[in-house]
Amino acid sequence: MASEGPVEDRLAIRELIDAYADAVILHDAVAWGATCAEDGVWSLPDYPEMGEAHAREAIVTTWKAAMENYPGIVFVANPGSIVVDGDRAIVRSYTSEVYDMGGATKRDRGVYDDVCVKRDGKWLFQKRVFKTIHRE
Repeated sequence: MASEGPVEDRLAIRELIDAYADAVILHDAVAWGATCAEDGVWSLPDYPEMGEAHAREAIVTTWKAAMENYPGIVFVANPGSIVVDGDRAIVRSYTSEVYDMGGATKRDRGVYDDVCVKRDGKWLFQKRVFKTIHRE
């Protein structure tokens, strides 16, 4: 799927993806949570112990608990496609993570399939579904 829609919206969504990645690296729950819509959904089907969280507060609580396992994580995300239709966008982005766990360096690659919404002039993640592509 090619990217479509106004360039300014696609840039703002790219900046949303960048802000999300930056907050992960910084372990900044406030900044990370600010990327989520109040009525958001964060789904991690490859991590059944985390499952699916609904609403920003529950999403941030789930994320904080997860991040305790990833000190020193380096997280990078790049969009594959951004298709904007008014105040809604369908987005796919790919992730690369490097972190230490159990005395070993781990490298994971994944994909987020997202629905973003523009509220009060600001783009937010309304639904994020993460799946692992490769784990090393």
